[in-house]
Amino acid sequence: MKDVYLSKSDEDLMSLMINQDSLALETLFNRYYPALCKFITIYIKDHNRAEELVADLFMKLWDKRNELQIRSIKKYLFTAAKNLAFNEVQRVKFHILSINDREDSLDYPDSYLNPHEQLASRESYSEIMELIKRLPDRQREVLLMSRIDMLEKSIIADLLGISIRTVETLLYQAVKNFRSLATDRSAI
Repeated sequence: MKDVYLSKSDEDLMSLMINQDSLALETLFNRYYPALCKFITIYIKDHNRAEELVADLFMKLWDKRNELQIRSIKKYLFTAAKNLAFNEVQRVKFHILSINDREDSLDYPDSYLNPHEQLASRESYSEIMELIKRLPDRQREVLLMSRIDMLEKSIIADLLGISIRTVETLLYQAVKNFRSLATDRSAI
């Protein structure tokens, strides 16, 4: 029975999944899980955490299967994975700790900034993010992937389905617009 599912398209599997077919979800999971884990690991540098995030993503997909209007499950999964990875990076960057994380943090007290440095870092970061939010969507996306996530232009082009030249142009425009916004502090 499972072999029949392997030959089905993503769209067919989504239709089956909407009709409560858990084998369709399992097939999608097996189809995309390894690639999504590698993708998230690029951002967060922690393969075990990436596996947890991808598993959570598929659980949410199952839970919201009737509410979602998905044209391309592959694009949806990778976009959702990118968002989960960004959220995880933010959580780690600002040391937003869960109760379980607090026990681990006791082993590394020197790894945290003092309160003044933490506050200054957050204020600077917030200010920069406010400026970046003002950029057009595509420019913002390319800028974050290039400068924050340190992805190569070719990888960005593949992820977004655009040419490397388009990535370069968008990045140039984003930096130019960001500088313009940064010089005008009243834009914040």
